[in-house]
Amino acid sequence: MSWLAAVRGALGFLTRLPVGYRDGDWEAFRTRPAAFPIVGLVAGAIAAIPLLATETLAAPTVAFGYLLAVYAVMGIHHLDGVADLGDALVVHGDVDRRREVLKDTTTGVGAVLAVALTVAGLALGGLGLAGLPVFVAISVAIAAEVGTKLGMAAMACFGRASHDGMGRQFTSGATPNSFVTPAVVALPAAALSWPHPVAAVALSGAVAGIVLPWYWANRHLGGINGDVFGAANEIGRIAGVHAGVIAWTLL
Repeated sequence: MSWLAAVRGALGFLTRLPVGYRDGDWEAFRTRPAAFPIVGLVAGAIAAIPLLATETLAAPTVAFGYLLAVYAVMGIHHLDGVADLGDALVVHGDVDRRREVLKDTTTGVGAVLAVALTVAGLALGGLGLAGLPVFVAISVAIAAEVGTKLGMAAMACFGRASHDGMGRQFTSGATPNSFVTPAVVALPAAALSWPHPVAAVALSGAVAGIVLPWYWANRHLGGINGDVFGAANEIGRIAGVHAGVIAWTLL
C-alpha cells in the first residue's frame, strides 16, 4: 500500500474531489494519519480560491464565495457529525442514552442549532478573511484547513474509540508514535505567512478547536466515533480561521 493510495483514500473520504477509488485506498489511508494534513493542504488551497478577490470584490461576496467553496470541496457529510453531536449534547441521560441519540436519524433542535452555528461561524470567519490582504487571507485559510486535519490525525493517534465503527477504524490503525509524521507534514503550513505568525496561529487554533469536542466525547460518550471526527473537522476549521483573523488584527 503506497502513500499515493493513502492520499487518494483520504481525498475520497474527506472531500468531494473526483480522485477515483481503488482497492486498498481506505486501508492505506486509515493506517497513515499523515494523509490528513496532506489533504488539508490540497483541499484548503482549492477552497481558498475565492479569497483571491478580497481586494477587488465586496467582503460579503467574497465571504459567501469562500463558504460555498469550502462545502463544494469538502462536502457536507461532516456536518452530519455536527448535527448528531448537537442532539447528543442537549439530551438528558447517561452515556448509553447519548450514544442512542447519535444513532437516531431524527433531527432534533440540538442538531439544527449546531449546524446553524457552524455555518454561521464559518461565514463570519470568511467575512473576517475577506478583510485581510489576499496573501494573508489565503495563508490563514490553508493553515486552518491543515490544522483541523492535523487535529483529526491526533485524534486517530491518541484517541480511544467509544465502540466499533468509523472511530475505531482510525484509532486502531494508528499509534501515538504515528503522530510524528503528520506533525512534520503540517509544519510548512505554519510558515505560509512568514515572517508574520498569523498562519502558525491559525494552524494552532484549529488543532486547539478540536480539543473541545474530543474532550466532551471522552467524558460523555466514553470515547470518539465517526460523528466526533466529522464534528471536530468542522469546529477546528472555524477555530483556526477566527484565530488567524484575530492574530492579524492584534499582532
